[in-house]
Amino acid sequence: MIDLRSDTVTRPSTGMREAMAKADVGDDVFGEDPTVNRLQETAANLLGKEDALFTPSGVMANQIAIRCLTEPGDEVIVERNAHILNYETAAPALISSVQLLPVDGSRGILGVDQLRAALRPSAYYMPRTSLICLENTHNMAGGAVFPIEAMRSIRSFANEAGIRIHLDGARLWNAWVASGVHPREYAAQADTVSVCFSKGLGAPVGSLVAGTRELMERARKVRKILGGGMRQAGILAAAALYAMQHHVEGLKEDHEHARMFAETLAREAGDSATCEPVETNIIIIHLTGRARSASDVVRQLRDQGVLLIMAGPRTLRAVTHRDVSRDEVLSAAKLLARVIA
Repeated sequence: MIDLRSDTVTRPSTGMREAMAKADVGDDVFGEDPTVNRLQETAANLLGKEDALFTPSGVMANQIAIRCLTEPGDEVIVERNAHILNYETAAPALISSVQLLPVDGSRGILGVDQLRAALRPSAYYMPRTSLICLENTHNMAGGAVFPIEAMRSIRSFANEAGIRIHLDGARLWNAWVASGVHPREYAAQADTVSVCFSKGLGAPVGSLVAGTRELMERARKVRKILGGGMRQAGILAAAALYAMQHHVEGLKEDHEHARMFAETLAREAGDSATCEPVETNIIIIHLTGRARSASDVVRQLRDQGVLLIMAGPRTLRAVTHRDVSRDEVLSAAKLLARVIA
């Protein structure tokens, strides 16, 4: 089975398993797991933040940040197709008692003029705009990289308006490899940043949120409230450390495979499908012409040994990752072309 549903389906490499087996551990709720502490220090330094906190998932990392940066009744500006809005089960409303205001971006990218127009006037009968959430790379924009210049402009606007910024950097590693811009530069444009180790980097579990020491003190309490306090979590932190040290460079190959998939599909499928521009490891495929529905295509592909997911009634998503080879990616693209052409 060629699994292109997500880069979360990867399995730990041999070296990663060895690192996990040898990890020094302690009770992280007491702050005594040396491997977790080393991961948090290493990631905070990489991201240019004072402190960081290891979390079981990216959703928890994002929701901790939102809870720490807002007050109940606030409003948070997000891009309309953002993960936080569409794929985190209304968690901001449930956990932080805030509402989200979606703004249409261009391939996930928001402009200062749009944000200025979305800013609420200071009136007692309106919610207070307290936070902007950005996503880099942007999942449903086909892994698009948020340009650093655009982020700097938003940071300047937010500073003037007294608004904080959270960066959902689940695939910030992909943005780094694709653009050459260091994660520290991206993270500098936000008050908090989350990163994921269990997507393209291949760790089995884990994300992290980083910010000031004061914010991370609050974050630790919120994590505990959400049930995210872990004990001998160094086994998992060791996998994340190994991923940061050994698997970032491999993302270049994932990006090359994604471009190859899109090029092969365009050549083989003709006008039966179009792809969003490929910048990193995500391919968004729009079915055109007389092609069947996305659900029909997904079912037929599964029967023939290829897994993709629906991203809309006539839209598919494929994600390349370290557990699929060049030949498998080519085979999957050609099979998809045959199914839809």
